[in-house]
Amino acid sequence: MSTTMSGTGSTRVAPHEHQEGATTRAIEEFTSRVPSGTYLSVALGAIGLSAAMHVMGRKDDAQFVGQWVPTILLLGIYNKMVKQHGSD
Repeated sequence: MSTTMSGTGSTRVAPHEHQEGATTRAIEEFTSRVPSGTYLSVALGAIGLSAAMHVMGRKDDAQFVGQWVPTILLLGIYNKMVKQHGSD
């Protein structure tokens, strides 16, 4: 039951119409075993590492590592959502 949005030419997929690919399913199965707190711990570790690098005068490296934090937290949120609601 795909429907085409008028004027845009793109197709929307109705809920439960599309099945995830085998690779996506395997990744989600593997990552669902990781406790949610792990992502928070790794993000806090990245903050600490970034702060330590900044104090040591490695400001460019500190910024690089500090930019990992939002990505790690978003991966944790995605992981939590997949655990609670599933991917399909």
